Amino acid sequence: MKDKKPIDVPVDKIMDKIPTGEKMDKWGVKVIGVTVIIIVFAVIVFAGVMANALAPVNKSDTSRVEFKVESGWGSSTVLQKLEEQKLIKNAFLVKIYLKMNPQDNIKEGTYVLSPSMSVDEIFDILSSNSSKENETINLKLIEGKRFDTYAEVIANTMNYNKEDVIAKSKDKEFLDKEIKKYWFVTDEILNKDLYNPLEGYIFPDTYNIRKTATIEEVLDILINETGKKIEPYKDDISKSGKSVHALLSLASVIELEAGTGSVDIGDNKSASEREVVSSVFYNRLNKNIKLGSDVTTYYAVHKTLQEPLTQQDLDSCNPYNTRGNCAPQIPVGPICSPSLSSITAAINPVESKYYYFVADKNGKLYFAEDEYGHQKNISYLKSHDLWG
Repeated sequence: MKDKKPIDVPVDKIMDKIPTGEKMDKWGVKVIGVTVIIIVFAVIVFAGVMANALAPVNKSDTSRVEFKVESGWGSSTVLQKLEEQKLIKNAFLVKIYLKMNPQDNIKEGTYVLSPSMSVDEIFDILSSNSSKENETINLKLIEGKRFDTYAEVIANTMNYNKEDVIAKSKDKEFLDKEIKKYWFVTDEILNKDLYNPLEGYIFPDTYNIRKTATIEEVLDILINETGKKIEPYKDDISKSGKSVHALLSLASVIELEAGTGSVDIGDNKSASEREVVSSVFYNRLNKNIKLGSDVTTYYAVHKTLQEPLTQQDLDSCNPYNTRGNCAPQIPVGPICSPSLSSITAAINPVESKYYYFVADKNGKLYFAEDEYGHQKNISYLKSHDLWG
């Protein structure tokens, strides 16, 4: 094979083909410019594609769709399911977006979404506590009401059956759990003479409760709140020599007998009506005089405070009736759910010389130290058209 003759190209001609100096600068600028244009164009295209992927699937479609995030689902599974339900446009592109813009952790639960929502709106919801399982509702319980009334309010608010609420409140297994769980709930609530074991243990307040809460969970929340309210008075309760059950029973009577006014107790001192009514009850208890409270009779004979009492009602032998022939010192259990002010009045009564009180038709209380003064107050009310 013949040797190939080398191509004889003058070096100076090759060098002339390579841009130098000003030519090189112009050539470099052109390359950089074209590169920048390509990059900018690519960025614009990518931004447009991403913007479209993150936009609502259909802004005009405001229909509601339930989307459930199961336990253990990762973001990839969530995105796939969202795309399947036509709630996002492209799972792959959204995944890229989430890598560049990390979101809060997605929480399991059932959410209400819409094709009109953007990706950001959807993930704001999925990372919130707004799942259907966490939706809440306000439950308002007024002080001084009986458990039967609360059972109706709970049932109507939470969409339960009233009879089911009452049944749960008497369920031995549930009550035993509450006794083990709370320091202030004792086996006194298992007394067979009680009309309802939880009477007086439901704290009257406004609660924000999950819509999906069970009856047991709701009752537990209400009982727990009573514990929170009386916890600061634990030492005073211990010093009182009375059980929480007895104090709640006394407080429930105070709640229905006393108003919100104040009373002069001498020595230029005044106290709330609840505190003074409490002092009357303690004075009578210390002298072994029955409380003689009409409100306990109403509860004992299953009458409302608007119904008239008969002499037979007043004389009835009942573990609630403190006016009866075999009247207990303190009712066997609470007759309503007392407010905190009534509970504290029962725990820490003021000192007074009063043993009697009577209310006029407007609810104002008149106190007396003895039977004579009490009858005098009654005569005054009758003669001044104040007798209720």
